[in-house]
Amino acid sequence: MNTTAIALNGLRKEYGRVVAVDGIDLDIGRGEFVGLVGHNGAGKTTTIRMLTGQLAPTSGSVMVAGADVVQNPAAARAVLGTVPEHPTLYEYLSAREMLEFVAEIRGQGDVDWALGVAGLGADADRLIREYSQGMRRKTALAAALVAKPPVLVLDEALNGLDPASADRVVGVLNELRQDGATVVLSTHILDTLEKVADRIVLMENGTIVIDGGVDRLEAARDRLRSAD
Repeated sequence: MNTTAIALNGLRKEYGRVVAVDGIDLDIGRGEFVGLVGHNGAGKTTTIRMLTGQLAPTSGSVMVAGADVVQNPAAARAVLGTVPEHPTLYEYLSAREMLEFVAEIRGQGDVDWALGVAGLGADADRLIREYSQGMRRKTALAAALVAKPPVLVLDEALNGLDPASADRVVGVLNELRQDGATVVLSTHILDTLEKVADRIVLMENGTIVIDGGVDRLEAARDRLRSAD
């Protein structure tokens, strides 16, 4: 059985003369919880957009659970749950209606569970257009989690959440990881990663400069401080 959930090989993205991601290689196993860190402009979001099929690479390949994201995007989307840095929501649906829609498309989903995880139970039937930014972020998280996909890729998904909500979401992500899901979480909140991550990947200038166990977190902190 293939134990690789995500494989990036020679992944590169150029914007004219600007190289945003510079030929990175990264293998992530099933059931790993990876913290992706780095300053703004390091290449994290560009990498995540290529990984989730939102952006085509200039060169290299992206595989998710054995599916080529470029050549077979439908198969990749079927196993992916993702929260982009700036999620787009259906403004004139309620959170419950949106999650029901996502579950129908995916062919499965536990809407009440996802609403509870995100802390939206009391506001589930209000229109999303009435939500605060924090509640919108919760809705995007709930949509990513509703079908309990085997691969979760979350770009700054904890931004705007109150501490209690962030802790609840991180706890659920950890439970899903223990059940075999793979989690990639891009975040500036390094203390969160210390509690749950198996692995730390630090990017600088479009390259990976640290890739190791959570014991490398202090080294990552030092590099981030030195670049400030």
